[in-house]
Amino acid sequence: MTRYLINRFLISIPTLIAISIVVFAILALAPGDPMGEFATNPSITAEVRENIRRSLGLDQPIYIRYFKWAWAFIQGDMGYSFTSRSPVIGLILQRLSTTLWIVGSAYILAVLFALPLGIISALKRYTIFDQVVTTFAFIWFSLPPFFTGLLFIIIFSVQLNWFPFIYNSTLEVTNFQSFIEQIKQSIMPICVLGLYQAAVLMRFVRSSILEQLNQDYVTTAHAKGLPNFIVLNRHILRNALIPVVTLIALDIPAIFTGALITEQVFRVPGIGALLIDSINRNDTPVIMAITMIYAILIVIFNFVADILYGVLDPRVKYTK
Repeated sequence: MTRYLINRFLISIPTLIAISIVVFAILALAPGDPMGEFATNPSITAEVRENIRRSLGLDQPIYIRYFKWAWAFIQGDMGYSFTSRSPVIGLILQRLSTTLWIVGSAYILAVLFALPLGIISALKRYTIFDQVVTTFAFIWFSLPPFFTGLLFIIIFSVQLNWFPFIYNSTLEVTNFQSFIEQIKQSIMPICVLGLYQAAVLMRFVRSSILEQLNQDYVTTAHAKGLPNFIVLNRHILRNALIPVVTLIALDIPAIFTGALITEQVFRVPGIGALLIDSINRNDTPVIMAITMIYAILIVIFNFVADILYGVLDPRVKYTK
C-alpha cells in the first residue's frame, strides 16, 4: 500500500503543476486589470498607477510572474492581495472559521440524515416511507441553493421574522445570548446547504444499497440463516459504502473552500464570498491560493479514500 500511495503522490505532482499553470495563464490573459479601481480615482495619476503595477510585478512577463509565484507558494508564501495589500494567508484564515462553521455543519447534518434515510429507504423500497423520502430527495436535489435560500428568507425572515436574513459578521460570541444569536443567523444557510447535500447523498446511498441487495452473496448469507442486521452490517454496507466514500471524499474539500452561491445569498463572509469578490476585482494571488488549496485537498482526500477502500473491502489490495 505504501508504494501505491507514493506512486499516486508522484503522479499528483504534475497534475497540480498543470492546474496551477492553466489557472495562472487564464487569470493573466483574462480581460480586466487589478489597477482598474485606481483608474476612476482622479487623485491617482497614471504615473502612480504604473509605479504600483511595477511594485506588484505586473509589468513582468507571465512566465516570470508564474515562477515567482510558484516558488513562493512552495515555501508557504501565498503572496499579497492586490486590492487590500495584506497577506493572502491572513485573508483566508480570517474567513476559514466562518466557512468551517457554516459549510462543515451543513455537511455533517447532511451525512447524519442521508445515511440512515438512504439505507432504510433502500431496505423498504416501494413502501410509503420510500416514496416520501425519494420525493423529498428529488425536490431538494432539483431546486438550486440560490432559490431555496431566497425561499427561506421570504418565509422565515420576511413573513415569520424568525431568523435574520443577513449574516452578521461582526457578531462575537461572548455569552449565552450572543451564542443564541449566532445559532439563529446560521440556521438558514446551514439548512439550505445541508438539505441539498443530504438529497444528493441519500439518492446515492439508496442506489448503492439497492445494487448490493440483488447480489448473490446476499442471497447466500440469507440462505445460511444469518440475521438481517448481520447481513446488512457485515456484508451489504461494506460494499455499498465504497462508492459513497468516494463521493464524500471529493465533497469534503468544498467544506474548506466555502459555498459560493449560499454565502452570497446570505452574505456569509466565508472563503466562497472571498473568492467571488477576488474574481470581481481580478485579485490573482487570492484566486490562485484558494484554487490551489482546493486542488491539494482533492489530492489528499483521494488518498484518504484509497486507504478507506482497503478498510471497507479486504479484497482491495495495493500490491503494485
